[in-house]
Amino acid sequence: MTPPPWSIPAPVEAERVRDVERLGLLGTPPEGRFDQVTNMARRVLGVPAASLSLMDDDRLWMKSIHGLEVEEVPRDKTVCRTTIARAYRRPDDPALVIPDATADPEFAEIPGIGGPDGVRFYAGYPLYGPTGHPVGTFCVYDFEPRNLDPQQIEAFTELAEWAQRELERSAELDRAAEIQTQLLPRPLTGLEGYRIAAVCLPAFTVGGDFFDHYSRGDTLMLTVADVMGKGLGAAILSSSVRASVRGASRVLDRFGPADGAQDTGAVTTLAAEHLAEDCELTSTFVTALLAAIDLPSGTIRYTDAGHGLALVRRSDGRIEPLEEGGPPIGILPGTTWASDEAQLEPGDVLVICSDGLLDLLDEDSDPAAVWQFVQPFALPDELTAATRDLVAGRPPLDDVTVVAVRREAA
Repeated sequence: MTPPPWSIPAPVEAERVRDVERLGLLGTPPEGRFDQVTNMARRVLGVPAASLSLMDDDRLWMKSIHGLEVEEVPRDKTVCRTTIARAYRRPDDPALVIPDATADPEFAEIPGIGGPDGVRFYAGYPLYGPTGHPVGTFCVYDFEPRNLDPQQIEAFTELAEWAQRELERSAELDRAAEIQTQLLPRPLTGLEGYRIAAVCLPAFTVGGDFFDHYSRGDTLMLTVADVMGKGLGAAILSSSVRASVRGASRVLDRFGPADGAQDTGAVTTLAAEHLAEDCELTSTFVTALLAAIDLPSGTIRYTDAGHGLALVRRSDGRIEPLEEGGPPIGILPGTTWASDEAQLEPGDVLVICSDGLLDLLDEDSDPAAVWQFVQPFALPDELTAATRDLVAGRPPLDDVTVVAVRREAA
């Protein structure tokens, strides 16, 4: 008996569904980059509806759809299951074009086909996952019978290739996000008398914010930096910034004067020299705040390179912003940064954040909004938890980073 045209062998189907899951897109919110493809398809091909969908083991889920009011459809009630299977049977000619689905017994009984507002014309092209299995479809529809001429077929194929590139970009971004997360420092242990918590929440899959912390003997080193821009480009440069700051700190610790890496001005200056060409070639800059806390005394040496969002929350709740310093890295080549000092007494909390938090709190970018947000929280974990809650309730347009260090009461 000939298997139905939508059937896929069970072992192959299991691998295909795993490929769908690898994308990590099922159930995610709409994205403009996918909507651009479906909207363009409607305009270029003159059709009233278009979609980009993923098919798991029991449903067709719409990542982007325009012209039809549907979010998902049971798999066995779709034409797309045949398009998916066709990708295996006819890999050199995977597009499925049906001029009038009501005239084809294979599809005429599917709900939504035919009737007063039903689909008549269908064209679908399979989309492929990270290991090459068909994971979804790019489709256009009409409520009247029609066909695509050779030029339109070519345009439809090019649009499908655009949709495919966006899917591949999703997989690449997920991997980039995983790597970026792995580069964030692990929680520090053995900081007797201190408590530290940090959070870094990209506005997109990856971002240009980062934080770093590590120990140099009796000194806790902190960095919070924000690369101008968002997304993958900013994320790539942020990795260079992290490496340059750590490298400068290590060089000064081994070969510099006695205070070595604790001289945050010298670290900033050396790191900026390493980054000067990168910033020039990419026409970007980096704001950063570097701090070195002497753990026995609580003395903070810090350098503010255009960052401007750092404070000490005193044990009685008073907020004391740290003084702003020199320009951002990459603005004025040859700049020399200096170190300033502050004191962290028992019960005080040093807080460094990025401007993404400020943007969420105040549309006029008044730093006082950050001071008010921080003031109720005497413990670093509570502050970072509140930051996560804030971002969850109001998705940011910029990356949000907060680092908090408390010197415990004696």
